[in-house]
Amino acid sequence: MHPVSITVKALEIEVKLLSHDVRPKEQFFYLQNQKMHHIYWVSLRTSFKCYRRIYRKELGLCSAPGDFEPETQTSSHFTRNYFSISVTGKSLPSLHTVMILNRHSCLVLVAKVLEFQLQHQFQSVSEKLHMECKAEMVTPLVTNPGHACVTDTTLYFQPLNGYPKPVVQIMLQDIRRIYKRRHGLMPLGLEVFCTEDDLCSDIYLKFYERQDRDDLYFYIATYLEHHVPERTAEGYTLQWQRGLLSNYQYLLHLNSLADRSCSDLSQYPVFPWVIGDYSSSELDLSNPETFRDLSKPVGALNQERLERLLARYQEMPEPRFMYGSHYSSPGYVLFYLVRIAPEYMLCLQNGRFDNADRMFNSIAETWKNCLDGATDFKELIPEFYGDDVSFLVNSLKLDLGKRQGGQLVNDVELPPWARSPEDFLRKSRAALESEHVSEHLHEWIDLVFGYKQQGRDAVGAHNVFHPLTYEGGVDVNSIEDPDEKVAMLTQILEFGQTPRQLFVTPHPRRITPKFKSLSQPSSYNASTADSPGEESFEDLTEESRTLAWSNIARLEPQEHHRIHKEAVTGIAVSRNGSSIFTTSQDSTLKMFSKESRMLQRSISFSNMALSSCLLLPGDATVISSSWDNNVYFYSIAFGRRQDTLMGHDDAVSKICWHDNRLYSASWDSTVKVWSGVPAEMPCARKQHFELLAELEHDVSVDTISLNTAGTLLASGTKEGTVNIWDLTTATLLHQIPCHEGTVGDTAFSPDSRHVLSTGADSHLNVIDVQTGMLISSLSADEPQRCFLWDGNSVVSGSQSGELLVWDLLGGRVTKRIQGHTGAVTCMWMNEQCSSVITGGEDRQIMFWKLQY
Repeated sequence: MHPVSITVKALEIEVKLLSHDVRPKEQFFYLQNQKMHHIYWVSLRTSFKCYRRIYRKELGLCSAPGDFEPETQTSSHFTRNYFSISVTGKSLPSLHTVMILNRHSCLVLVAKVLEFQLQHQFQSVSEKLHMECKAEMVTPLVTNPGHACVTDTTLYFQPLNGYPKPVVQIMLQDIRRIYKRRHGLMPLGLEVFCTEDDLCSDIYLKFYERQDRDDLYFYIATYLEHHVPERTAEGYTLQWQRGLLSNYQYLLHLNSLADRSCSDLSQYPVFPWVIGDYSSSELDLSNPETFRDLSKPVGALNQERLERLLARYQEMPEPRFMYGSHYSSPGYVLFYLVRIAPEYMLCLQNGRFDNADRMFNSIAETWKNCLDGATDFKELIPEFYGDDVSFLVNSLKLDLGKRQGGQLVNDVELPPWARSPEDFLRKSRAALESEHVSEHLHEWIDLVFGYKQQGRDAVGAHNVFHPLTYEGGVDVNSIEDPDEKVAMLTQILEFGQTPRQLFVTPHPRRITPKFKSLSQPSSYNASTADSPGEESFEDLTEESRTLAWSNIARLEPQEHHRIHKEAVTGIAVSRNGSSIFTTSQDSTLKMFSKESRMLQRSISFSNMALSSCLLLPGDATVISSSWDNNVYFYSIAFGRRQDTLMGHDDAVSKICWHDNRLYSASWDSTVKVWSGVPAEMPCARKQHFELLAELEHDVSVDTISLNTAGTLLASGTKEGTVNIWDLTTATLLHQIPCHEGTVGDTAFSPDSRHVLSTGADSHLNVIDVQTGMLISSLSADEPQRCFLWDGNSVVSGSQSGELLVWDLLGGRVTKRIQGHTGAVTCMWMNEQCSSVITGGEDRQIMFWKLQY
């Protein structure tokens, strides 16, 4: 017999297989791909020659460090009798042959045996294999190589070493979410969740080939009927802004979207320090001085230290970086979690705990070191804002050593304002959710997940870390030297990784004050609130409007009337609701009486289509826009046209009115602002309108809308761009190319924080007014031509004639109501939000009532 010798340099252990004895013990049968198998028992005698010996202080206690005896050379022998393995009859000779071949041939055969170990062990003989590949299971600090496969019912992972169990099985029907992940700064990870817990997944796999990862993801995602792809960051932003997500929940979602996972210590979720006072006896959350400056990274909070770092940065050759360590790394995570995960710290520290004075001893000391330390710039982890205090308490009674002053390291020392660990977490969470942090959290998000993460903005924000911490900083696959490649990957995994960038524009701030509910999306409806003697918009209670919109899915059609020969294009309603004015592509303006259900007037200004209409305050004048480039003023009392504004070089597509100003959009690529009061007598002169401003666009403008204050205007163009204008200065604030094809409709939210737009591409897009960022995009089955909304819910009119009720924050359609037989082209809602009128391509107007 030839002994087999294997030397593992990293562990400094030489192993020799001295003898073997293979003999059949017993036979049994079981089903596995319809083959017969046997159990064989192997007796092995093994010799170990050790160059370094580690003694466990307490046998079997994985959380206790060991004692080292360096440079000893001792030999040990032990025999393992009856070691059980499961092989086919054909594989048994291969095991025997291993012992008599040379080293190279031996290793080849061992590899084949290992490969055979990964044979399919399905739960049922009827399972159908769909794909299989090599993969690794990611656990804290280590990855476990093995084999992944998916059948029509189950996801399997079989680790080579049989840990944590021989086969990990996850039923596809139990999977709730499956996300693609980045691991080692490369798109090779896949995380599977069988619960709604955002922190802990059921399995985290890392693949060797991106295509394998994508194929496995596609199959499982296709199988899951209830699977919903992970939301975009912008979608969560809208929920957070409107108050549906807390700051804590929002940060968890952003971490997940940025590929941070509790299964991977190199990419553990990162949370900010928000409190800056750890010395006072009381925590005053109403005092801004209590909080950390969230607009600066930790390394820039101390100006004196920052100046030293910047001086070094200026003298540094390319590629330059300001900070020599990261704000999140496995070492920092275990620094915080050593009391609940000591085994990981021992693994990371080669069997020892860190020096007692460098342990997580005191929250105040840790904060002070983050402010003053030359290389300490770490942020926090989610546990600081959770409800589990175990990471602050030495409940395992670990021997963490003595500090220089003689104190034993035990529980974490809390700040004076915390009466207990529970009180500390409760107050930390209150600080995170406080008004001050809510108003400034977007600044920290810009640094960690946003536009200040990289590039020129990162330099300006003093937020530049080592190039290896960024995705794309190095191409590991291009490194040919295997040792250099392993070293590079190890550095990436242990030094720290910057999260995947989620935002490339400034992040919007949270809406902290209470916002008003629904205001009409067109200014002409809001303007009627100024009518004296009538119930005003302000008289309506917040509760009544909220109640109406919470029941908006209960809209029911009441009656319908066909009053035009072509599609209806605009609706305006008198203050008392008795008279409905409509325009149409048949070139007529019509007046319909709701009380008598009869058409009262039909007016034609030209032989070209009318595109929209509105009522001026006082219900005396109706204004209509036309494709003949004009805007027409019609006197209801005198029953005739009283004025014509020839203001454009092409069709006028939409008009709005606010505070004696007329806003007209046109296919001539302009929006014009006019000042003046229309003539009250039909014989009066027509020089009453003065052009105040002309808002230039690159292409034709198809729709416009005003906010309730008349200070902002949103315009939608033929090429899918939404523009936001400041009307006080007639300047363009934002230009957002957010649709493919014509923008159908736009409207501001009641609080003027957001703009909602619909387009020919069937998308509903929400834009943050402050930053111009597209924060949500929902896809419909067909184009939505028009809509009404209260900032949270949307009622839209579709191309097929349905009314769709959307839960905008939930990102889904909650109700479909059949209405017109053609596209819904225009909508109107009363101030009480209880009555809706729609017009359509079927030439009808429909009356809808909200049923409580």
